[in-house]
Amino acid sequence: MGFTLGRPHLKLVSSLAMAAAMTLSATTPAVAQDGIPGPDEDSFIWLEEARSDEALDWVRGENERTMSSLADDPRFEALKAEALAIYDSEDKIPYVSIRPDGLYNFWQDKQNPKGLVRKTTLESYRTENPQWETVLDVDALAAAEGREWVYKGSTCLPPEQRYCMIALSDGGEDATILREFDMQTKSFVEDGFVIDEKSQGGIEWLDRDTLLVGRDFGEGTLTESEYPFTTRLWKRGTPLAEAPEIYRGEPTDVWAGAGLLRDAAGTVHGYTAMRGTSFHDRAWYLQQDGEWVKLDMPEKSSLSGIIDGQMLFSTDEDWTVGEQTFPADALVSADLQEWLADPNGAEKTLVWAPGDRQTKQGGGSTANSAFINILDNVVGKVLKFDYENGQWVSREVALPDNATVGVQATSDQTDQIMFSVTNFLEPSALYYSEGGAQPEIIKTSPSYFDAAGMEVEQFEAVSKDGTKIPYFLVKPQGMTMDGTTPTLLSGYGGFQVPRLPGYLGSTGKMWLERGGAYVLANLRGGGEFGPMWHQTAIRENKQRTWDDFIAVAEDLVARGITSPDHLGIQGGSQGGLLVGTAFTQRPDLFDAAIVQIPLFDMLRYHLIGRGASWIGEYGDPRIPEQRAWIEGYSPYQKLAADVDYPTPFLWASTADDRTHPAHARKAAARLNELDQPYYYYEEMTGGHSGGVDNEQRAQLQALQYVYLLQQLADQE
Repeated sequence: MGFTLGRPHLKLVSSLAMAAAMTLSATTPAVAQDGIPGPDEDSFIWLEEARSDEALDWVRGENERTMSSLADDPRFEALKAEALAIYDSEDKIPYVSIRPDGLYNFWQDKQNPKGLVRKTTLESYRTENPQWETVLDVDALAAAEGREWVYKGSTCLPPEQRYCMIALSDGGEDATILREFDMQTKSFVEDGFVIDEKSQGGIEWLDRDTLLVGRDFGEGTLTESEYPFTTRLWKRGTPLAEAPEIYRGEPTDVWAGAGLLRDAAGTVHGYTAMRGTSFHDRAWYLQQDGEWVKLDMPEKSSLSGIIDGQMLFSTDEDWTVGEQTFPADALVSADLQEWLADPNGAEKTLVWAPGDRQTKQGGGSTANSAFINILDNVVGKVLKFDYENGQWVSREVALPDNATVGVQATSDQTDQIMFSVTNFLEPSALYYSEGGAQPEIIKTSPSYFDAAGMEVEQFEAVSKDGTKIPYFLVKPQGMTMDGTTPTLLSGYGGFQVPRLPGYLGSTGKMWLERGGAYVLANLRGGGEFGPMWHQTAIRENKQRTWDDFIAVAEDLVARGITSPDHLGIQGGSQGGLLVGTAFTQRPDLFDAAIVQIPLFDMLRYHLIGRGASWIGEYGDPRIPEQRAWIEGYSPYQKLAADVDYPTPFLWASTADDRTHPAHARKAAARLNELDQPYYYYEEMTGGHSGGVDNEQRAQLQALQYVYLLQQLADQE
């Protein structure tokens, strides 16, 4: 297993789903249960069937209405052209992965809308115009097979990484098929491994002829969240259906599966397994003498990998081992061989613990070192860790101050590493280092907007319970604080995911250059200040996230930065739920609300898409006490007639099998039923991130910024 510190969450992880038996359609009556709205209480359940003829006819009608209103605006074509120029830019940074045979990149542009997997050498990559060698042309593959293939990445056999299982999605959904590909011959392997039935889950290579496979194997192999909870050992040349099962979790898990304990050199030290007992909680196991031994680890912890013969662990809650307690958010280690012999008795050592307002945010490893991204009061740092003379030694990597920095790419076989550096106003940069040398700039993004005369400030708002909530403001220098500036406020506030400063790109070009201001709020429920910043605003306390967002909006008005007539809000996925709660709880505070790929009907969310997997974040509507928490804020049920809401713009994707389009659809249908104004748009292909190519992404951007200009700037 490589060194990792990532956390699963609603926007980024493709590992959660709902039970197929609970899927609702227009032809199958839903039954109300435990107070959950059924067809008698909710006349729009038929929109929960993603691809029924009736639902898609409704979508086409809504799209036509929205396009006729927003795309006919004289600014639409110019805005779309600006966005497309940025997305198709030939001189944007081509971010890469470092492999033994070169640097690999996935690239999309006007000529290659579905994209190319391509590679180059480090020497060529250093030049202004690298010479790229195409490895896989996804457009050509899609055309040859008559499919809307979307490339979803690859899993390769270490250490050479020549043979890979390529993941392809038909239309952009998270469920994929897998095919074996030879990176050297640039072709799919004849009679190679193929999994043609689309499913959630994935694979891991044991050796050239053996895969660990976690997929949908039929009845009794998926959890309520419709994720695999079994793992099979598949030998080349044998039917996958006959592959022996080596691990089985529980059907009540969110997900479960087995994996390999593999070091950077590719050596396998054994089998591990993990049960996701909730979205945030896990149980870990190690196979010893053919038996699965449960590891004595906190529920909120992870095995993070092997460095210098040390097994690393990450924990999001206090962990007491003997007489020592490791604090939440710490990194802990044990001697690998001692741990393999006695995993629950091996001595544990503190590698790193957070200081005040610090938290770790992912990382990576080279052949000999571990690197951790640190947030220090929402400012990025990278620390390098080495095990020297029986103890851990850390050094801060020399990267620019007051920026968002992080590990971008690493090599398992060498000490090559790349770091990303970004902030709101300066083009992003890519730094390269080898063997611990001072990082040097190797690539810089072009400037996509004129940042002259713009500045960034950080303020704090006071939430309802007195907690100080920081936020960033990007605005023109010397802006008159008279409340007239069109301002876009964005946030997320869930799943321990931080929202950090990053180059604004299209927002700068399409919004800031037109006189708008931009605000990024760091809300509880997110990960800006560590596990407790998240855990203090989940389940029965989720309203705190919505209170924080409203407090930031009120602070913007109180400071004269903007006013309700000129204040808009925007968020996607969990952030879409955030925006929905904000405009239904405080409709007087906003005049625009962009609700992107949202959760919205929280009393039925566990029945829609992968909602059952997120009960750890929100609670279970089937339990009366928890239903009461959710009912207090669920935006769908809060929509009412005769309330002066801001006219919202809701959009979704038909192929989104993560946060199902039903949430946005039902919100729009309910608004229509209540004679409330709204816009609705649904991309007919594309997954959780919206469009599958740059043309679609540019159109979505243009629609949203036309809407914002109409709502917030076109006023007397």
